[in-house]
Amino acid sequence: MADKSAAPNAIDDILAEYGALEAQLADPDLHNNPGAARRVGKRFAELGPIMSAHKKLTATRDDLAAAEELAADDSSFAAEIPGLRAQVEELEKTLTDLLAPRDPHDADDVVLEVKSGEGGEESALFASDLARMYIRYAERHGWKVEVLDANITDMGGYKEATISIKAKEPSLDGVWSKLKFEGGVHRVQRVPVTESQGRIHTSAAGVLVYPEPDEVEEVQIDDKDLRVDVYRSSGKGGQGVNTTDSAVRITHLPTGIVVTCQNERSQLQNKMRAMQVLGARLQALAEEQADQEAAAGRASQIRTVDRSERIRTYNFPENRIADHRIGFKAHNLDSVLDGNLEDLFQALGEADRAARLAAE
Repeated sequence: MADKSAAPNAIDDILAEYGALEAQLADPDLHNNPGAARRVGKRFAELGPIMSAHKKLTATRDDLAAAEELAADDSSFAAEIPGLRAQVEELEKTLTDLLAPRDPHDADDVVLEVKSGEGGEESALFASDLARMYIRYAERHGWKVEVLDANITDMGGYKEATISIKAKEPSLDGVWSKLKFEGGVHRVQRVPVTESQGRIHTSAAGVLVYPEPDEVEEVQIDDKDLRVDVYRSSGKGGQGVNTTDSAVRITHLPTGIVVTCQNERSQLQNKMRAMQVLGARLQALAEEQADQEAAAGRASQIRTVDRSERIRTYNFPENRIADHRIGFKAHNLDSVLDGNLEDLFQALGEADRAARLAAE
């Protein structure tokens, strides 16, 4: 368990980093390199909440010290002291939370994949329900959502879908900090629309989620390791569907990873976007191989879309959602599927922070 004595060192490190970033941003040479300028600006913005909390805490502590000094000579100032002490305690808690050990990817955007599993058409329909849930959650946060690829069934379900979710502004608590818990097998219990006898069925869909940094630099991709296939985009029709062979499927031969993109207007744009996603996936794979603890955590997301490896159950007859990792249960399934995931994500986040603190 981390003790309070570690906090001054932590904030001193942040103050030094923030000052160095501020100096870099003031250097005109930095802005000759757009990629470097973007990275520095993003980190500067991420540290903003910590700096704000630190400044407020320092000012409030000064006010408390002044009030206590004045109260020694004039009792009328004593009335201010309890309120100031309460503010100091609250700000100390806020700053401690901000300085707690963090997942290094928390500020990153994500690519999320949803895949149907056992259950045929019902599983595909449930996969589309999950995708819609994440999209609505993202929209509630003002995040940018882009469906990069979707394999749609005749009834409108998803055999598989790939979705990019990006925050509009940099933050320590970015998209990954919320959605990183979603990787795994999700089980549904309900009466399928294809069921004529009204019987409850159980099926499953899988979710994969991995961080998508602004730029993937660590992973080198050799062209000879790629197979690029071009095909005609598919969809339900309408102006957004291409009628040319612009969709792109890229297979990374050494790993077998396959990425497809058909959302962009041109073959070149689809290839560029698919390469970005492939780079993010290869970077995540490289991190897994370098860190066995991370490998165990991410490998547990989904091995096979099998009901026995579920992380969460969505029970429609009882309007109940249950997350089996932390014992979370709630009877607001309809609201959750509409994108109201805050209570669930808060519980998962608290469990994650407790585990990180315990590991310190």
